[in-house]
Amino acid sequence: MTAIIGAGVMGETLLSGLVRAGRRPDELVVGEKRPERAEELTARYGVAVVDNVDAARRADTVALVVKPQDMAAVLEQVAPELRPGQLVVSLAAGITTAYVEERVPAGVAVVRVMPNTPALVDQGMHAVSGGRHATAEHLDEVEALLSATGKVVRIPEAQQDAVTAISGSGPAYVFFVVESMIEAGVHLGLPRATATELVVQTLVGSAAMLRETGTHPTVLREQVTSPAGTTAAALRELEIHKVRAAFLAAMEAARDRSRALGA
Repeated sequence: MTAIIGAGVMGETLLSGLVRAGRRPDELVVGEKRPERAEELTARYGVAVVDNVDAARRADTVALVVKPQDMAAVLEQVAPELRPGQLVVSLAAGITTAYVEERVPAGVAVVRVMPNTPALVDQGMHAVSGGRHATAEHLDEVEALLSATGKVVRIPEAQQDAVTAISGSGPAYVFFVVESMIEAGVHLGLPRATATELVVQTLVGSAAMLRETGTHPTVLREQVTSPAGTTAAALRELEIHKVRAAFLAAMEAARDRSRALGA
């Protein structure tokens, strides 16, 4: 039995992915305190929706899909119900395995996960790290759980804050760039619908080229950039405005915030 505690966007994403992957509803339980949300999830997925304590009591694997600032309160609720041999999976940014281990009974295995929102369309990127009591079998279990909604990579926990800055927050950077390109298209005289279609398909196609060709992005960029051409003129402006440096600064800020949340 797998419990998903926290029925927000990411919690429901995990739930729906598991159901689509063939997990039976009677093998899943959701912890959610809002009655209207509980009714919605039961009607949509056929799963039992109970309070957090009952969910933790029933499950062998407990996925904590809550905000970092709510983690302490949730752990205080469920810890008395946890027992050695159970697996706790934390999907909260910045929360370390040590933080969780200090608040659960000895012998409970803990695995930390940094997911991202493209899991909504089964294109997520999940980075997992095991705590002190997590075995290879526990990591296999978590990988099987998450692979329903995207790709999974195992990393040392020391790298989790950097992963949070890259793939955890990364979709927001991409959406910001897309938004900016669409606005530029409108400024240049295109209808908004046309600008949106052009930008989104350019993004999808470019991502597919990166994945399918395996070619370094620098090479792909150079292939588009003719000497003294339109792309060269555009890239020169991006360099003048220090866009590359701005991305580095933004990701450093995200990493630092992830560290602060864990502290």
